[in-house]
Amino acid sequence: MSPTHWLIVLVVLVLLFGAKKLPEMARSVGRSSRILKSEMRGLRDDDERPGEIGPGGAPRADTEVRDPGTPQPGTPEGTARPEPGPEAHRA
Repeated sequence: MSPTHWLIVLVVLVLLFGAKKLPEMARSVGRSSRILKSEMRGLRDDDERPGEIGPGGAPRADTEVRDPGTPQPGTPEGTARPEPGPEAHRA
């Protein structure tokens, strides 16, 4: 678009919304885009973290799956209790 086209668009926007509303609208669009970018970055970071629960509550494929009867690292062997399996959650 040529500068003349941009000038016409700007004049139409000022006529439609008024000179006071345009800066407020620009600020709100800027805030919204910043929030969207940070949320997208957070989702991307969540996908890249190993060892977390994947979609649907299943362990992610890139994590180590332990037998529920084996003790967790850092706990004495006599105190490890097996976690309930999937059959315990069914009604």
